[in-house]
Amino acid sequence: MRYVTIAEFGGAEQLRLAEGPQPVPGTGEVLIRVAAAGVNRADIHQRQGNYPPPAGASEILGLEVAGTVAERGPGAEARWTVGSRVCALVPGGGYAETCVAHGGCCLPIPEGLTLEEAASLPEAAMTVWANLFDPRRLFAGDRFLMQGGTSGIGVFAIQAAQAFGAQVAATAGSTEKCAFLRELGCEQAWNYREEDWAAGARAWAGGAEGNGQPYRGVDVILDMVAGDYFAKHVELLGRDGRLIHIATGRGSEVALDLRKVMGKRLTITGSTLRSRSVEEKTRLRDGVEEHLWPLIGREKTAGKIRPVVDRIFPLAEAAEAHRLMESSRHMGKIVLRVHAEESGGGMRR
Repeated sequence: MRYVTIAEFGGAEQLRLAEGPQPVPGTGEVLIRVAAAGVNRADIHQRQGNYPPPAGASEILGLEVAGTVAERGPGAEARWTVGSRVCALVPGGGYAETCVAHGGCCLPIPEGLTLEEAASLPEAAMTVWANLFDPRRLFAGDRFLMQGGTSGIGVFAIQAAQAFGAQVAATAGSTEKCAFLRELGCEQAWNYREEDWAAGARAWAGGAEGNGQPYRGVDVILDMVAGDYFAKHVELLGRDGRLIHIATGRGSEVALDLRKVMGKRLTITGSTLRSRSVEEKTRLRDGVEEHLWPLIGREKTAGKIRPVVDRIFPLAEAAEAHRLMESSRHMGKIVLRVHAEESGGGMRR
């Protein structure tokens, strides 16, 4: 099979096409003939040498794929038969013509979606489900702030939050991106490069205290920035607010005044996905399939979640896909097309 390898840790220019034997599915696993693979920020960190794969996982980049089942390992879920169209969360190996996935991390392709669109979903869907819904941290009527709203996870989280009845606002790095977020359904969107997003969020969430009316505050913040944003988030949250971390773009070390946490009864948490056990991922998969998968569709319909694919690159141009991600010019997901004859085209935003 052909796959993308890293010549040595460093920039995007280190990505190369290589050839090698295809993997063999083990117990509970299936071999997928990959039509498309999603590109994630974690792939950049792995390419740079800062995010090694978990023990036993493929060292090939790629955390999500879509394609058809080519072979079943012993004990794989019975519904995944040879020829089944699936998308899957994988701990590595996605940038390749074939990839092994555990059956418990596979999902059926939502009706009407291309395989490229389907490849953009598993990582975002399971991350959002694990952080907002399992355990339940977001409820109807909540004010939800998404930092990094035009990322793949951000776009999915915004739509999922709206589908479950939350009011949503977000930040992004350009006027164009903010316009896209408002089109996506955000009540407010702030350009963090040019606007005081924290002041805007405070006004949106209830304004300053006074006139006998307490500051209500933001209920839930999903954050991939951290660093100096942390203190601003603690100030923005209202009583019983929830601050959820999934990345640390501006640094992982923060200062915390516990009196504010106690006074507001805040919950501060965070998580990763890649290193979780197969059992944990299977439980998350089941929740996604039951509660989020019925909402997936291609149309811009209220209460629905549509895949947003910014651009599709051939596998041989993985380096260009990484450069686009590092530029942060994209809105939604970046996808690699692996087997073009099976992918069925693809919707752009």
